[in-house]
Amino acid sequence: MTGSRPPSPLQLAISPCPNDTFAFHALTHGLVKGIPEVTVTFADIDMLNTRAADGLDDLVKVSYAALPWLLDSYQLLSAGSALGRGCGPLVLTTGRDDLRGAHVAIPGMRTTAYLLFRLWSERHGVGGIDVLPFDKIMPAVRDGQYDAGLVIHESRFTYPSYGLTAIADLGDWWESETGLPIPLGAVLGRRDQDGTALSSAVRASVAMALADPEASRAYVLGHAQEMDAGVVDAHIGLYVNGYTLELGDEGYAAVEVLLGRAAAAGLVPPLPTPLR
Repeated sequence: MTGSRPPSPLQLAISPCPNDTFAFHALTHGLVKGIPEVTVTFADIDMLNTRAADGLDDLVKVSYAALPWLLDSYQLLSAGSALGRGCGPLVLTTGRDDLRGAHVAIPGMRTTAYLLFRLWSERHGVGGIDVLPFDKIMPAVRDGQYDAGLVIHESRFTYPSYGLTAIADLGDWWESETGLPIPLGAVLGRRDQDGTALSSAVRASVAMALADPEASRAYVLGHAQEMDAGVVDAHIGLYVNGYTLELGDEGYAAVEVLLGRAAAAGLVPPLPTPLR
């Protein structure tokens, strides 16, 4: 790695979800040349957003919705992101078909899921919200603790087994509104590091994972919270794609439109610095 080298070891924070462990397997196992030893912290997305706000990591996966609060200290990398089509958050209930007065469980205040929900729910009379770890939301809705839940990740594949019904797919809504992919998770690097080199390293890790999916399988399944292997494969197939290798013009446009609309609605501050 040339330029300003990150410290050794490199402090990385990601989720234990299959898309992250798959994409970062090579990086965390010393398979990407020129990268120092990597120390990994696993946390759910709400905690990752908090870690980034506290500046705890050199390289960190966060919600795109959190970027306006983070870009003074971090830079958006062009590789490693979770964007796509047909992969948006779902609003689930046990059968009710509207949210008037509903008490909703969400995965985090600065998650992209909740930002999309706020933009979408302007036309719906939602009651109140509570933050729960994302893997606790479906059981809580099933058990009647909440009227509805906003879910992410593999929940879109498993919610029928909880007896729940999807009343809205916020990815479909976003795509119909904008024609753009939905920007979910971003990878950030510290501003005092070489962002181009970090992006290249992450891109190399993703490329290695895609070229040899079996190489990371034990690592992925070991962190998949007893997830069915078929769900793991579907999860990776949905969230690791061409945008993960390179955001590209369309990826950057999706982020700029999302955060621009949110800022215009007073939901987030304007971006403090350009994305690229």
